[in-house]
Amino acid sequence: QVQLVESGGGLVQPGGSLRLSCAASGFTFSMFAMSWYRQAPGKERELVATITSTGGSTNYADSVKGRFTISRDNAKNTVFLQMNSLKPEDTAVYYCNAAWKVLLTTRNYWGQGTQVTVSS
Repeated sequence: QVQLVESGGGLVQPGGSLRLSCAASGFTFSMFAMSWYRQAPGKERELVATITSTGGSTNYADSVKGRFTISRDNAKNTVFLQMNSLKPEDTAVYYCNAAWKVLLTTRNYWGQGTQVTVSS
């Protein structure tokens, strides 16, 4: 059974920091690119950050560049999202995603999400 379990969300003040974790199981973690998405009330889900299967390359949404850092530990089957200088606009449910694409085959797994609230 494939599982992606996010943790680390919570309530923080503007300018604060938070570190999200996503623990994966049930698939070959090291073969999957990992991403963090977020969805705020009334808005569509948006891609926040992506890291390649080996961790050799990362990409970020413009809104979080310089503030967020995605990383992974393949030995622990875990991906992280370090969030610094948080803003109220970062408030959302954050979801962990695993993606694998080869030829016509695709795999996409999702976690249940963790709430991040940035407010004074």
